[in-house]
Amino acid sequence: MALSKNKIKYIQSLKDKKHRLEYGTFVAEGKKLVFDLLQSCRCQFIAVLPEMLYEFAHFKNKGIEIIAASEEELKKASFLKTVPPVIGVFYQPENDFSLVNLKNNIHLVLDGIQDPGNMGTIVRIADWFGIEDIFCSPDTVDIYLPKTVQSTMGAIARVRVHSIDLDDFLKNNSELPIYGTFLDGENIYKTNLSENGFIVLGNEGSGIRPHVEKWVNRRLFIPNYPALRPTSESLNVAAAAAIVCSEFRRRQ
Repeated sequence: MALSKNKIKYIQSLKDKKHRLEYGTFVAEGKKLVFDLLQSCRCQFIAVLPEMLYEFAHFKNKGIEIIAASEEELKKASFLKTVPPVIGVFYQPENDFSLVNLKNNIHLVLDGIQDPGNMGTIVRIADWFGIEDIFCSPDTVDIYLPKTVQSTMGAIARVRVHSIDLDDFLKNNSELPIYGTFLDGENIYKTNLSENGFIVLGNEGSGIRPHVEKWVNRRLFIPNYPALRPTSESLNVAAAAAIVCSEFRRRQ
């Protein structure tokens, strides 16, 4: 069974958010990413090179359509420069944040992150440090954008991403520690850090916006080294996320 023109057209349509919302699906490419997602997400179908069919054959028993596709067909369907041996189309999970234990864990809050690479890297960082839930402003880059999905390197299978109104969300949880990094904050290496709460990360260009900043009740500063040496104006948001998450976990 070949990968039909209609299915190729369908896969390509999932580049656009309106179609991802319409169908409730997203695309993942590459063997590792597809295998990771098969453990946690419902799969609509998989297109795979004939010589790799045996690796996916048993998933037919779970009601997943497995399609033998030529390299040329995969090339037409793929969003990558290098043709992947397998492409999977998955259903977007329905993440209900009302079920999340907000009071006893650390969570990330993303305010207007725009770059798919940064978004994917932050999801990977959350996965590495055992942070299972990320709360995003509606204008944050879509987690199911193909480039973002690829950038997560499979971490999207283990980290839940919620799109919500941050103003209302943080207002309703303002009794918990809400951290953000600022130039006038306290040195992260010399201040007390809690085992619960929210770590807010701001937009690449404008940082944490005022309507979100007003809910931050613990201001942190990541010092450069040495302190008086001229240096870059700021850190990349994903780099800042890694430093902050690492320091929180180091204290636990």
